[in-house]
Amino acid sequence: MSMQAAYTSYDLELKHPFTIAKFSRTSTPVMLLKLRHENEEGYGEASMVPYLGESVATATAFLAKVDWNRFVFPFNFEEVIAYLDHIDTGHTAIKAAIDIALNDLNGKLLQKACYEIYGADPSKMPLASYTIGIDEPEVIKEKVLDATKFSILKVKLGRDNDKELIQTIRSLTDVPLYIDANQGWNDKKQAIDMIYWLHDQGAVLIEQPMDKSDLEGNAWLTGRSPIPILADEAVQRLSDLDGLRGAYHGINIKLMKSAGMYEASLMIKKARSFGMKVLIGCMSETSCATQAGMALAPLCDWADLDGPWLTRNNPFDTPQIIAGRYQLKNLPGLGLKGINPSILLPFS
Repeated sequence: MSMQAAYTSYDLELKHPFTIAKFSRTSTPVMLLKLRHENEEGYGEASMVPYLGESVATATAFLAKVDWNRFVFPFNFEEVIAYLDHIDTGHTAIKAAIDIALNDLNGKLLQKACYEIYGADPSKMPLASYTIGIDEPEVIKEKVLDATKFSILKVKLGRDNDKELIQTIRSLTDVPLYIDANQGWNDKKQAIDMIYWLHDQGAVLIEQPMDKSDLEGNAWLTGRSPIPILADEAVQRLSDLDGLRGAYHGINIKLMKSAGMYEASLMIKKARSFGMKVLIGCMSETSCATQAGMALAPLCDWADLDGPWLTRNNPFDTPQIIAGRYQLKNLPGLGLKGINPSILLPFS
């Protein structure tokens, strides 16, 4: 049977304005994708945060170039990503949507959960974290109260009020902190002082402290930091890892940058071979991309997959968290539930 595709744009609304070191936004454009093959349907998602350069227009144009009949079960994901890269460079979010939908479909056709296919053990699921963007103290307090299901807070830093933000959080909770500076620190000596202060405040890792192009500066911090320093903006796809070896303790993998689950799984294996730790993260996402990340999370050291809890209009059921950990259900594919049938366009 031939492959059928249907897709539609969707504006994913955030509960609070999301502010990091370099920008702020109140919603994220998303492209939702549905594929049908052999009477099964698979769902995918492209979360297109503006700073990465994708949009509804670029996603639509890319999808129009895809020959869906090239994808025949059993799917060869190495060939899939090679074909998508051949169509055009970049466009990693919409490529991720295709990869995720094919993985969901693959699991349903095999009657296996995606996590099982990738060899992930649900009992090894890391604790979940909840992201707090840069904001005023009163809003920070609201966000901390929203995060009661989570055992870890991820805090965005990189502006002049970093210490005030941490102190506000510490007035309310003593849970461990993940720190993401989003390239916001410029002076390595001030940065290492800040890292030691954050270590004393209960921070357990720091993402991308300095500009991604400053390999030497980030490596200098890595060599002196009491806690792991992770590459985030500095790493997108598998080919980026070779140049980062020794400069960071680990990497943050996001499916929207890795072009999906298959390449993310290769990145995890390669990072491990380099002795690097792995955080699997997310953009502003619905449960679709979040559960794709959850399927790989037990293969990683840390997981930051909080998209559905930061948004107002998730079109799927929110994943379950018990005792601070995401719960993987033994269901075929991604295990999505509560799908709103009106969200996706019918097949033509």
